[in-house]
Amino acid sequence: MDLFLHQVLAGLATGGIYACMALAIVMIYQAIDSLNFAQGEMAMFSTFIAWQFMQWGMPYWVAFFATIAVSFAAGVAIERVVFKPLRHASLLSHIVVFIALFAIINSVAGFIWDFTIKSFPSPFGTQSLFGSGLISMHDTGMIVVTLILLVLLFAFFRYTRIGLAMRATAENPESARLVGIRVGWMVALGWGMAAAIGAVAGMLIAPVVFLEPNMMLSILLYGFAAAVVGGLNSPLGAVIGGFSVGVIENLAGTFIPYVGRELKLTIALTLIVAVLTLKPSGLFGKVVVSRV
Repeated sequence: MDLFLHQVLAGLATGGIYACMALAIVMIYQAIDSLNFAQGEMAMFSTFIAWQFMQWGMPYWVAFFATIAVSFAAGVAIERVVFKPLRHASLLSHIVVFIALFAIINSVAGFIWDFTIKSFPSPFGTQSLFGSGLISMHDTGMIVVTLILLVLLFAFFRYTRIGLAMRATAENPESARLVGIRVGWMVALGWGMAAAIGAVAGMLIAPVVFLEPNMMLSILLYGFAAAVVGGLNSPLGAVIGGFSVGVIENLAGTFIPYVGRELKLTIALTLIVAVLTLKPSGLFGKVVVSRV
């Protein structure tokens, strides 16, 4: 029973990171109807920026919030400089640019900070919570920070004028434009928020997976799995999908024979195939019907 509870709690901790990545993916998907294959690399680069700030003597939490601000500005800049001119381009053009961004960001990070593995500090410590051995302080911190972030995002989209304008833009850009909403800037803000959320995910997972340019590749795949399971047009579904994928992969890796750590990623990919086969819109996604 203790082993089962430990795996569930650990799955919730990593699932919170998958939820953050899935939420960032969904936000950009709602803005441009395309998946951001460079989302993980953007998060990785932001994590390196946080590490550099701390190397320069910044306290952890100062570097944490400074990195979020830098990542937000970088996300807005990428949308304004790169994707605004491509707004009416084909889906294939978006995919090619995302793949190019993936390679560029990965190479630049390796050039600046090299490809050696670096340790990233945890502000929560590594000891067990209350000495129970069921969950570590860092895992608990990841869950708490993720939940705080999700509550803040819910309040932002539910109770602020900008949040409501961003929701209207995602739902129907033409109608939003007709009522005076600056759709282009709402899309740019969505990019900035997605970059900031990804930065949070990178900084929280870095003490677990260590810091190096390829650290977010598997996390991005889990984020895609969570987004697909929950529904690419449902932010709430992405969050639920993230926590679900984290728990499922942990339990499967522990209790299903021959799975283990080596095949845990296969669980996420299997979930993607299964959901797309049985319910292409995701568990919480809406089916979009177009009039011909």
